[in-house]
Amino acid sequence: MNRDDRKPRKPPGISRRSFIKGAGAVAAAAGLVRVRPAAADEKTLPAGVVEKLGPEATTIELNINGKPATLEIEPRVTLLSAIREHLGLTGTKLACDRGACGACTVHLDGKPVTSCMVLAIDARGHQITTIEGLGTPSNMHPVQAAFVETDALQCGFCTPGMVMSVAAALERNPAATTDEIKHATAGNICRCGTYPHVFAAALRAVKPGPAGSARAVRAAKDA
Repeated sequence: MNRDDRKPRKPPGISRRSFIKGAGAVAAAAGLVRVRPAAADEKTLPAGVVEKLGPEATTIELNINGKPATLEIEPRVTLLSAIREHLGLTGTKLACDRGACGACTVHLDGKPVTSCMVLAIDARGHQITTIEGLGTPSNMHPVQAAFVETDALQCGFCTPGMVMSVAAALERNPAATTDEIKHATAGNICRCGTYPHVFAAALRAVKPGPAGSARAVRAAKDA
């Protein structure tokens, strides 16, 4: 008898690699099937109803900067891609494309999110605000104006994301301190190193008032 014949044979199975490859192929062929809870203001499917999307393009509606926008996109399209490539709002920047640098930060219902990590279809029924919706050259948001006044940019590539993060932080706390601003922008990378100017801009944008003024003075001393 051959020596190899005496060895116990491994029962046939599926390796982790083959399973992942097979699952990917099935997902690509079948599209996305999900049970999605309906947002409060979303007039689509009720909560608990199974929704099948893709792989072909589908029509969705997004609320961008206070206006409805109808798009014909594949379910795999990210919110960042929808904003830049389908709506032409290029103020939101594409950099790392993996949620690590913050350049693509937008507001989703007032909260900062990295749009490269959100599918456009998952942003339906939510209020989306981009840097273009925050303010305009003729009517800038206080944070935008403060960034200009303090020269809080160099190459400017990270600036839109920084502005969106700072604006959200000041919306939560109009009298935010330097430490709170640092925490709010921890996910925003500036390769030029303009962080001191960013913090100065944030403090300049602190809303006036007894609480805001006093905290701004203390924060400026700590900076």
